[in-house]
Amino acid sequence: MIIHVVESGDSLYKIGQEYGVSPYRLAIDNGIEYNSTLVIGQTIVVQFPTMVHTVKQGESLYTIAKQYGVSVISLYQNNPQLNGRSTIMPGEQLVITYDQEKLGSFEVNGYGEPSISDDLLRKTLPYLTYITPFTYGLTQSGSLVMLNDNHMIDIAKEYDTAPLMHLSTLTEKGNFDSARASIVLNNQTIQNKLIDEIIENMNDKGYYGLDVDFEFINRQDAEKYAAFISNLRSRLNPLGYEVITALAPKISAMQRGTIYEGHLYKEIGTASNAVFVMTYEWGYTYGPPQAVSPLPNVRAVLDYAVSEIPREKIFMGISNYGYDWTLPFEKGDKARSISNDEAIKLAIQYGAEIQYDETAQAPYFNYYDKRGREHVVWFEDARSIQAKLALIPEYGLRGAGYWNIMRPYQQGWTVLNSLYHIKRISE
Repeated sequence: MIIHVVESGDSLYKIGQEYGVSPYRLAIDNGIEYNSTLVIGQTIVVQFPTMVHTVKQGESLYTIAKQYGVSVISLYQNNPQLNGRSTIMPGEQLVITYDQEKLGSFEVNGYGEPSISDDLLRKTLPYLTYITPFTYGLTQSGSLVMLNDNHMIDIAKEYDTAPLMHLSTLTEKGNFDSARASIVLNNQTIQNKLIDEIIENMNDKGYYGLDVDFEFINRQDAEKYAAFISNLRSRLNPLGYEVITALAPKISAMQRGTIYEGHLYKEIGTASNAVFVMTYEWGYTYGPPQAVSPLPNVRAVLDYAVSEIPREKIFMGISNYGYDWTLPFEKGDKARSISNDEAIKLAIQYGAEIQYDETAQAPYFNYYDKRGREHVVWFEDARSIQAKLALIPEYGLRGAGYWNIMRPYQQGWTVLNSLYHIKRISE
């Protein structure tokens, strides 16, 4: 795999000629149209197929996979144009292998809402070990708020992707409620009843494990939260279910702030089968413009995490979005959340040149809108995704967790698939 950075005069045809690959393949792997306009600074992932199969009448993905000794999932991963569909047509060309050795293997989790389109879900699932429908909540009395996730789970299982149940204290208004968490954490009867409800739901729906995400926990409830996770694990593990706990991005045990103080890394790491560390949101909706996941900040969090939690328990968070800020930024201003693909379209629309911050390992650009207002956009591209993914084997982590999969970003999945083997539960 080569990451080509677009220069003046580049086109997919010209880049294809330079590297000896099909411009059609470049379009597929990067999730763009064949005739797309390119913008200076944009990244184009270039892969080099070593074995290509032309589909014959009567063949299926299963028979082709069997013929070459590969999995159907790998055919989906290597051929994004399939969009996760099982039907293929005579004359279609499928990439079997690329001239690229995998650098390692790890697990990948993706968070998504049941409202995700079937097309996007099917296209994304081949790149995921786990899928986590977002979210089951808590009532004001500490009971489980159900989620209509059956359809999402059924599709996930078609792709050998294991579903994880997601439990949070997110309210109907979209805020994390420390009071609802406190009810569960401080009343053993309510807590045990909630766990009973969780187990019943997991059994009914065929979940693989539980992902717990209680945020903005009161400091006085921190130890009780770790005890709750331990209680969950003691109840769920004997039934074959794992317990994963989401953690705010701390850099020290003494870090202040409501988002941090309720999460005790060492205690929760001990209580959980695994943890998901939210290594993103330095650039956020109401914050000053900056990279969403600056690499030095991510490293600082991981350095602390591995000092408190076994490395093999840690999933590193990866952001699948960017922000568009109007300048000058003033406290209280709200940035617009955008997809990485939308960022590229904005740069093309306004003729902006994409820059790359080597320290943050993140792309950005400035533009002026039709009203003459200056904007700055920070997002992710192939270079920033590669830099983040490289941390997982470097630190010896269990895997990656993507927040979230609701926006298509084929280039990011292409980078992941090119560099690493994505583990499946069935392996």
